Amino acid sequence: MAGMAAGACITSILWEYMNMTLLLGISGMALLLFGWKLFWLFVGVAGFTVGLQTAPWILGPQPLWILWAAGLICGLIGAVLALFFQHVAIAVGGFVAGSTIAFRLMLMLGHDPGAVILLTGGVLGAVALYLLFDWALIVLSSMVGATLILEALGRQIPYAPVLLSVAIVAGVVFQVRLLMTSRPAGR
Repeated sequence: MAGMAAGACITSILWEYMNMTLLLGISGMALLLFGWKLFWLFVGVAGFTVGLQTAPWILGPQPLWILWAAGLICGLIGAVLALFFQHVAIAVGGFVAGSTIAFRLMLMLGHDPGAVILLTGGVLGAVALYLLFDWALIVLSSMVGATLILEALGRQIPYAPVLLSVAIVAGVVFQVRLLMTSRPAGR
């Protein structure tokens, strides 16, 4: 009987991990390719990611469903802000994206991301997104999308910085083409 319970527990953990991996991969791909067109999705996914990452720091060790709930609440708040309060959402989305990028880059480089790094990344992201909305949104959503895709693929990927750079460039190029085709000629 104990063997069946252990097997069910392992199956449950694997199922949750696969769902998380799939969610990270799909949301990363959506941001990488369409973050500029879907601003509300960009802010919502960024909010979800921040909620998921910060919940263990704030709440301590919790079951995965509580972490997901925290992520979903933050994501919904971000998406609603983006839909109804765009200027606030631009600043919040830029801050969240900048701090998320700083967090992931520090981990990828093998460093512990401190509060100053996260704050600096957040402020830079907020200022960039506010001043250069279309272009900054394209770059930030490509960067966040690429980091989420790499996170879904696993932490021990050979040549991760190279893959990250290639994915970011591909996302930027794809979204710039979308931007250019959506604008009237001569603008």
